[in-house]
Amino acid sequence: MTFLVTGATGTVGRHVTAELLRRGVPVRALTRDPASADLPAGVEVVRGDLADPASLAASGALDGVTGLHLITFGGADYTPLGTGPALVEQARAAGVRRLVVLHGGGPTPVEDAVRASGLAWTVAMPVEFMANTLEWADSVRTEDEVREPFADRLSAVVHEADIGAVVAAALTEDGHAGREYLITGPQALTLRDRTDAIAAARGREVRLVELAPDEAAARWRAEGRPQELVDFLLDVYGDTPVEGRTVTDTVERVTGRPARTFAAWAREHAAAFLP
Repeated sequence: MTFLVTGATGTVGRHVTAELLRRGVPVRALTRDPASADLPAGVEVVRGDLADPASLAASGALDGVTGLHLITFGGADYTPLGTGPALVEQARAAGVRRLVVLHGGGPTPVEDAVRASGLAWTVAMPVEFMANTLEWADSVRTEDEVREPFADRLSAVVHEADIGAVVAAALTEDGHAGREYLITGPQALTLRDRTDAIAAARGREVRLVELAPDEAAARWRAEGRPQELVDFLLDVYGDTPVEGRTVTDTVERVTGRPARTFAAWAREHAAAFLP
């Protein structure tokens, strides 16, 4: 009874891995570069690339796996993986019984294949990650300043550890098959709220400078983000979908404990925002 985590070195995958370890189950992590994975002791690390399903067969990544956590994007450019049907067919042939897929904000080949698999599946649908706030760290450290558009937009930001806990529960417990879980934090917050929480956590003022949308787009392009991602961010941040700003009780209902607050996240990561 082994559980395979794809995207195991990513923001969510590390927490899925940690929560599965906490539950005392065998954990295998898939990564393109095992040497740099830096995963906890007790995790079996195997080489593989979801964009190349044959690599999973070559490494035996799915051998003995009963539960599989799947991501839908490959790489930092957020390109949807087109290998969903092949990955799911490999999982079925290997005897995988449970699939949990991390929703990517819209239809993707991986999620579509999971839903059509005939296996027990769960879709984890997190809203904006609290960890995205680390993008502010450089300007806060050096200038005590955050420069972002849409300062008053609301987002029910979720702690990445809570996403990991929900995914791990769906992989290891009964009762989650066929469910779509919208995973949020306990409050819908503006950027001003989040800036204030970081200031309180680090004990030093942080100014919020609101950028015009075209200024933000120019900066994101200069940072190397593809135009498709820039357009997506402008659309989502400028008019956050109701799901992104609506608080749910998913974390408490699935894990039995309340969702972590952004203030707690800020305290955990205060050092990242200090000079």
